[in-house]
Amino acid sequence: MLDKSNIAIFCMCGMFVGYLFPPAILSISMIAFGINALWGVNPRLWFKDKWWLMGVAWVAMFAISWFWSENKGDWETRFQLKLPFLILPLAFTFLPRFSAKQMQWLILIVAVMLTGSAFYSMSFLVLDPVHYIREYKQSHILPTLPKGDHISASMGVAVFIISGVYAWPLLQERWVKWVVGICLCILVIHLHVLAVKCGLISFYLFVVGCSIYFLMARRKIIGLTILLALPVVFFLVGRFVPTLHERVAYTWFSYLMFKAGDHSGKYGDNSRLDSYDLSVRLIKKHPWLGVGAGDIKDQMDSMYAKVYPDVQQVDRLYPHNQFLVNALGCGIPAMLIFVFWYFMPLARLKRNRQSFFFFMVWLMGLFELMIEPHLEGQLGIFVFLIYLLLQKNEMEHVDEISQPAA
Repeated sequence: MLDKSNIAIFCMCGMFVGYLFPPAILSISMIAFGINALWGVNPRLWFKDKWWLMGVAWVAMFAISWFWSENKGDWETRFQLKLPFLILPLAFTFLPRFSAKQMQWLILIVAVMLTGSAFYSMSFLVLDPVHYIREYKQSHILPTLPKGDHISASMGVAVFIISGVYAWPLLQERWVKWVVGICLCILVIHLHVLAVKCGLISFYLFVVGCSIYFLMARRKIIGLTILLALPVVFFLVGRFVPTLHERVAYTWFSYLMFKAGDHSGKYGDNSRLDSYDLSVRLIKKHPWLGVGAGDIKDQMDSMYAKVYPDVQQVDRLYPHNQFLVNALGCGIPAMLIFVFWYFMPLARLKRNRQSFFFFMVWLMGLFELMIEPHLEGQLGIFVFLIYLLLQKNEMEHVDEISQPAA
C-alpha cells in the first residue's frame, strides 16, 4: 500500500540515486518527498514547529542579503542551495516513525548503492596502484561517486555507518543482516582506502562515542577494549593501507610547511587556516550585515590579493568553516541564529539509544561544519540533512510502537 511513509522511503532512495549520479534526480526526489509529507497538512500547523521556524530565519538572512550583494548571480546560487532547509526539516516533522520493515529496506538499498560506489572508487587503485599511490603524495584523492566531491562521498559513508549500526536491531531477515553487515565492513575499509580526513575522523568520533556509551551502560569491558584497541588499529591501517600512509605523510609535511610560514595555497590544511584568517578580517569590517551572500567569493579574492598575493586564483578558498561563511555573508547575528538552530534539537535528548545515535550524527555534522563550507554545495547539504533528520525522526518518535508497513 502506498501510504505516506512508503512513498517517503521511495523518495529517499531516489535522493541517494541522485546523490551518486545525476544531481537533478536528487532535486526532484527532495521536492517529491516534501510534497508527499506535507500533502493535506494545514499550513497553520507548520508554524508550530519552532525548529523549522528558526531554520527559516537563518535562510531568510541569506535571502535579505540580496540587497547588499553586488554579485546577484552568485547570490542566487547561494540562496537556491539553502531551499532544502525549508522543505526537508518540515517534511520530516509530519511523517510518522518509519516501521522496522521500512527501515530495513531503506538501509539495505542504500548499503548496496554505497558499496557499489565504494567498489567503483577502489577499482582505480586496483587497476593502477602505482599511479594512484603516487597521486596521494600530492593529496590527489581516488575518483568517487559522487564525482568531483570526495568530501561528501567520505562523509556520506561515515554517517551511513552510524545509521547502519543503529538500524541493525530493526533488520528482520537473516539474509538482510548478512548483506548489510558485509556492506558495512566494506564501507569501513573504503573509508580508510579513500583516506579523506573528515570522513575518517568522523568515523573514529563515532567509535570513541560507542566506547563511552558502553562504559556508561556498565559494559566496561567492551568500552575499554574499544578504547585500548584504537591506537593499535590506527597504527596498523596507517602502516599497511598505502593511500592512508601517504595521506598521513602529506598531512605531516603540510604541518612542517605551515611551521615554516608557507602561504602558497598549495597545501590543503594550510590553505584552510589562511581562509580563516582572511574571513575573520572581513567579518571585523562587516560585523552586522556581512558582505552579502553573493559577494563572499569576490571579497575573499580581494583579500587574497592584498594579504597573500602569491596564491594563485585556483588555490583561493571559500572560508572553510560554515559558521564563518554565515557571518561573512550575512553578519554575526545571522551566524548566531544558525548556531541556535543547530543546537536546538539537543534539548530533546534523553538517556536512550535513539538520543545517543542522534547525538553522534549531530556531532559529526558539527565537526564537518567547523572545517568545511559543508552547506555551500547540494551534495553536502543532502548528506548533512538526510541522516540528521532521519535520526531526529527516530528520536522524537521513540515512544511510539512501530507497526510493519502494509
